[in-house]
This record gives sequence, structure tokens and C-alpha cells, in this order.
Amino acid sequence: MKRLLILIIFSTVSFAFDNADSIKIQILEKIITEISIEKEVYIWSDNQDIFTHLKEHNKLNTSESCKDATIIILENKNSLPLECASKHIFVLNYQLLSNIPQSFGALFWKKGRPNIVILKSRLKAQSIKISNDLKPYLEEKIW
Repeated sequence: MKRLLILIIFSTVSFAFDNADSIKIQILEKIITEISIEKEVYIWSDNQDIFTHLKEHNKLNTSESCKDATIIILENKNSLPLECASKHIFVLNYQLLSNIPQSFGALFWKKGRPNIVILKSRLKAQSIKISNDLKPYLEEKIW
């Protein structure tokens, strides 16, 4: 009986983590499709799970190299090659929004819920346009 209970608990926890990743991917796809830059959008991410899911879903163009990408989805500052630091960067950690001045927005979890922050001044500086769906997430400055 204990084994069955443990199996059920692990299955539930495992499903919850998969579900959170799935939600993160869906939110990222929505954000990226709702922004407009002057070039065709190609995505690169240092998070291999996110990159693989985006590539498999075929909703967005992906690039194997950050050099060829137009938008970088970044989870770890140390994994950003220097030659890609001038690209449009969307981060997966709120702290990175402060640490990477080229980043224009962030998706992060707080109290178990996803939060989206897009900085108005950085959008303007990088000539990025957003749809009306993303306007509720605009912020004047970092909190």
C-alpha cells in the first residue's frame, strides 16, 4: 500500500513539473508571436528543454546558434556568448532583467504563478513593437 501511495505522489509531482514547463513554453510562444521587430524572428535559448520544445512545435523559427538568432531567451547570464549580447534578449529570471541591460522583458514564477514584465523604455530603444495583448505587462522601470 505504501508503494502505491509513493508511486501516486511521484506521478503527481512529475506531472506538475511537466505541466509547468508546458505552460512556460505556451507563454513564451505567445509573447514572441505578439512582438514585432524589423527582421524575421529566429529564436535561440540557453535552456535546452525550452529550445527543443520550441523547435518541435514549429510555431516559431529556431536557430542552432545565438549568432543567427534575432531573439534570445536567456536563463543564465553566464551562458550568453559575448558576440550575442547585442541581440534582443528575453530573460527567464527577474534578476537578469536588471543585470542585462539589453533584455526587454522577463517571464518568471513568483508564488507559484507566472509573471510577465516588459520594459517600455527598452522596447522603444530596441524598436520593438508589441500587440495590445501584451500592453498590460508593460512597466516603466524595474521594480
